[in-house]
Amino acid sequence: MNLRQACKDIGGGTAIEFGLTAPLFFMIVMGTIEFGLLMWTQVGLQHGAAMAARCATVNSTLCGTASQIQAFAAQQSYGLNPSPSTFSYSSQACGSQVSASYPFQFVVTYFVAPSLTLKAQSCFPK
Repeated sequence: MNLRQACKDIGGGTAIEFGLTAPLFFMIVMGTIEFGLLMWTQVGLQHGAAMAARCATVNSTLCGTASQIQAFAAQQSYGLNPSPSTFSYSSQACGSQVSASYPFQFVVTYFVAPSLTLKAQSCFPK
């Protein structure tokens, strides 16, 4: 096969196009999945902090002590399984404040940092 015939041959063009575009496509798909997991974790953490701050103000029998508030916050963090020590409680001028700090572990760690610390905070007025 000479050069002129090789240039006119269109066999395998689809495989070459796929080979050039597939890495970019899969990076976009995995990035979208990672971003979704990150947002899911942040929302779960924020929900736990908000519900615990509300419980500390409204329901003193269920959330009377700091350890009960922390346990309640960990229980209310849907989609996550954090330890109660992830959350902290304090009484502030704004009311009952619950803060959280949670390490997020990326699934794909080749291009990004292996972990990121997510923070959530909620204050419910008294």
